[in-house]
Amino acid sequence: MKLRSTSTATAACLMLVSLGACADGAPVPRAAARHMAPVNAATLTTAARKPNDAGVTIQYSVSGVAQIGRPVSVNLQFDGVTDPAGATVRLSADAGLTLSTAALALPAGQRTSATVTVTSDREGLAYLNVFVTQHGAMSIVAIPVQTGSSAPALKGAGELKSSSEGEKIISSPAKEPTK
Repeated sequence: MKLRSTSTATAACLMLVSLGACADGAPVPRAAARHMAPVNAATLTTAARKPNDAGVTIQYSVSGVAQIGRPVSVNLQFDGVTDPAGATVRLSADAGLTLSTAALALPAGQRTSATVTVTSDREGLAYLNVFVTQHGAMSIVAIPVQTGSSAPALKGAGELKSSSEGEKIISSPAKEPTK
């Protein structure tokens, strides 16, 4: 697991901005430089939040395609820790995934990045579960890790029919309750 604050990445980005250079060659105002995102932010997915969660924004990305027996990196980024005591992160993995780290501590007032390694022992879809606790509230995010090239598919459990209005209906047999 690699844990780092984005201050180093931000400093490098700000150094380029202070020179007045951007990718497109246009100068960037100094006020905008303070709000620039890290270079790899475009590849991160922001997890959905609920109104009653811990208040921490979680972003993630899975580096590459997972293969059986080969580790793959999951990049995590946490922002919005306001509790002076910080926040805690507990990680767990579904059956079929082996996890390199089980817990992290997040300092207050700064963006924190971590890289977690997971190894899959079977093909299919499994989840890395991230539990963040702050101020007594918890946020839970399930990060999908697809092993192998095939996308998960549902098994056919009935036959496709059309209603009198032309709508498609899947007709499945019902199981009788046992007594």
